[in-house]
Amino acid sequence: MPDKKPPDPKKAFPLRIEPALWDQLERCAAAEFRSVNAEIEVLLREALARRGIKVAPPEKRPRGRPRKEEG
Repeated sequence: MPDKKPPDPKKAFPLRIEPALWDQLERCAAAEFRSVNAEIEVLLREALARRGIKVAPPEKRPRGRPRKEEG
């Protein structure tokens, strides 16, 4: 039986957005080497912080390739 992935802890949310705003988000995300989704999350966290709302930092996710097991 194949291993099942654990469910993604992030909430999926469809978002309608103006094309001009999307273009600017893409440019900002590219400048920061992020996806548009990650850029939106950063911007939302910054906006909440300016309002004095504290949000727990995001979970660290492993990056890169998994290490090869020696054996």
